Amino acid sequence: MLNNHHELEERIGYTFQNQKLLETSLTHSSYVAEHGKSYWYNNERLEFLGDAYLDAIIGRKLFAMMPEDKEGVLSKTRADVVCERSLAEIARSMELGDHLRLGHGEEMGGGRKKDSILADATEALIGALLLDAGYEATEKIVLRLFRERIRKAVKGELYRDYKTVLQERIQAKYHSVTILYEIIEESGPDHDKQFVAQVSVHGEKLGTGSGRSKKEAEQNAAKAVLEAKGVL
Repeated sequence: MLNNHHELEERIGYTFQNQKLLETSLTHSSYVAEHGKSYWYNNERLEFLGDAYLDAIIGRKLFAMMPEDKEGVLSKTRADVVCERSLAEIARSMELGDHLRLGHGEEMGGGRKKDSILADATEALIGALLLDAGYEATEKIVLRLFRERIRKAVKGELYRDYKTVLQERIQAKYHSVTILYEIIEESGPDHDKQFVAQVSVHGEKLGTGSGRSKKEAEQNAAKAVLEAKGVL
């Protein structure tokens, strides 16, 4: 764990006036459980605040970028941008996990790499920014951090179901065909597994992909095939 959060503030592009807010946003409940409430507060209240304002910031941006789309499309697009996986990836881009305060159990269980903990901490950080910097400054920071995800989501390219796309492409050409996905490799400790999936059709190997879960590996295998065929 890093006690000096200067590097994190540089990645965010903002220096906190109230460092206690930043520290609280990085403090997991497991840490407080071990040290007692009188010692520190966890980040759950800030997470609640950040979640609400993140929805508002992203929603406002999508409202402006997608003037012809209905409420249902806007809601789904926003959900893609602010889902747990997306928030965890934002956290990893800031190396947020290195700065978290975790209890011993979570530390030993690989908590710094868990999507759920990273996503919650990202929302808590946004809540802390809101209180320290105000809405306008927080909005600018959020839109900068999420710029690429917003762009891809608007184009329908964020977290596409590549397995469905591949199935549609293959069935359109061959009609009746069975696509098989197999996990051919598994490595790493339980809290940081890596899987490699292989996709094949009637015994012909089409491609492989890796991921932190079996589903992610399968999706990346399908994506690799589509890219190789020039579909993506």
